[in-house]
Amino acid sequence: MRLAFLGVSHWHSTMHGEAALAAGAKIATAWDPSPDAARRFADRFGCAVADSLQQALETADFAVVMGRPFEIAERGRAVIEAGLPLLIEKPIGISAAATDPLIEAAAARNGFVAVALPHVLGMTAALRDLDAAGRLGPVSHSHFRLINGPPQRYVDDGVAWVLDPAIGGGGALRNLGIHGINAFLTLAGEQPVEVVSASLGRPLHNTEVEDYAAVVLRAADGMLGLVEAGYTFASMKRGIFEWRVSSRNATLSDFGDRIALSTLDDEGQRDLPVTPPARRYEDVMADTLKRLAEGRPPAVSLADCRRAMAIIDQCYALQGA
Repeated sequence: MRLAFLGVSHWHSTMHGEAALAAGAKIATAWDPSPDAARRFADRFGCAVADSLQQALETADFAVVMGRPFEIAERGRAVIEAGLPLLIEKPIGISAAATDPLIEAAAARNGFVAVALPHVLGMTAALRDLDAAGRLGPVSHSHFRLINGPPQRYVDDGVAWVLDPAIGGGGALRNLGIHGINAFLTLAGEQPVEVVSASLGRPLHNTEVEDYAAVVLRAADGMLGLVEAGYTFASMKRGIFEWRVSSRNATLSDFGDRIALSTLDDEGQRDLPVTPPARRYEDVMADTLKRLAEGRPPAVSLADCRRAMAIIDQCYALQGA
């Protein structure tokens, strides 16, 4: 499988590149509007540099699409119309509606489009195993917390546009909270989900976007979800990641380095293995390429992404943001 990497100035490009190599794929070419960014990526991963997006697609069987939100949407559509399957970064545009042209293009061509939201794979596998064994029961509530360090790191990485709401579409909620919103929607399945409340914290670091957000969601069956996202952890190198799910018989907590499982039926607690957050893009790449080869749909689809983006749109609307 020959991969084209598009928009490699994105700060996740290295993680996606390492994930591709771990999956046994070949990185054929890199492209970015910044030739220097494309060359740096190519030097690191030993691939060619394409002079244009179209040239990159001509040398590949699969594309990894990155960039600023409006660029991601445009590039994704170009890849779909070229007939290639792809893995696409988030957020796709600055509102849910931005995904519609991609959804329509993919539907017209029966295209394969996976969205890079990596945190649902390990936990949902553990939940499926418990449910299949009859040891889960109805879910009462969940709590997803992703708090990273100050937003200065985006400036340091050369992607200060993340902090411009006109380009990034918001702050911590749009950028990080989408992981938690998608996690709750994965638990809810096809149920309708409402926004019970949404609160945006003040920007502590003199940016135009929120540094913290707390959202409460409720599914039609009564399941509640609390999602926290922020740039408020006091470290440039560390943060907080946790996803807890509580059901009638089980409580699972993904702490990043492990999933802690407690159950009522055996009164025991044990740790389940899980991929650390920094390497979860490896799981996404491997899972995406496997699903493509087997003719199965992606773990996170464009429709899933649109649904999460629509929830975030509602949260901002409630706050008048």
